[in-house]
Amino acid sequence: MSAAQEFVEANQRYARQFSKGDLPMPPGRKVAVLTCMDARIDPAKQLGLQEGDAHVIRNAGGRASEDALRSLIISQQLLGTQEVVVIHHTDCGMLTFSNADLHKQLGEHFDADPSGIDFLPFNDLAESVRADVAAVRESPFIPANIQVSGFIYDVRSGQLQAVD
Repeated sequence: MSAAQEFVEANQRYARQFSKGDLPMPPGRKVAVLTCMDARIDPAKQLGLQEGDAHVIRNAGGRASEDALRSLIISQQLLGTQEVVVIHHTDCGMLTFSNADLHKQLGEHFDADPSGIDFLPFNDLAESVRADVAAVRESPFIPANIQVSGFIYDVRSGQLQAVD
């Protein structure tokens, strides 16, 4: 059975007992979380979130990329979030390569030029959090009164550590 088929079966079980269809569109806790797509991270569990509490935006590295900023702007401007939490994590795959490495690999396997893609890798975890917090704060479309904070999630202990 494929993963997609398993998901459909799991969804059918979930839908049978689903009772939260009347939640409002804006997140109840007025917060957006930007974090990594890493499969070891479950933002709802690690942050105590329920359906309807927060917008969770995930991408490789939890980076404040153009698309992540697009989502954060919509979250804040159209759906009323008043806080952004950026969370990167230990043992992140984004620490293991450079753009040049991945561009070379892709060039060897595909008949296309990957040089225009910035995969946003990093080599300093705390500095990457600081850079992404700064990118959110510096967006001309996110007001200065929006609280933005950054953390590192330890995949071994499950704990968050604030990054100044």
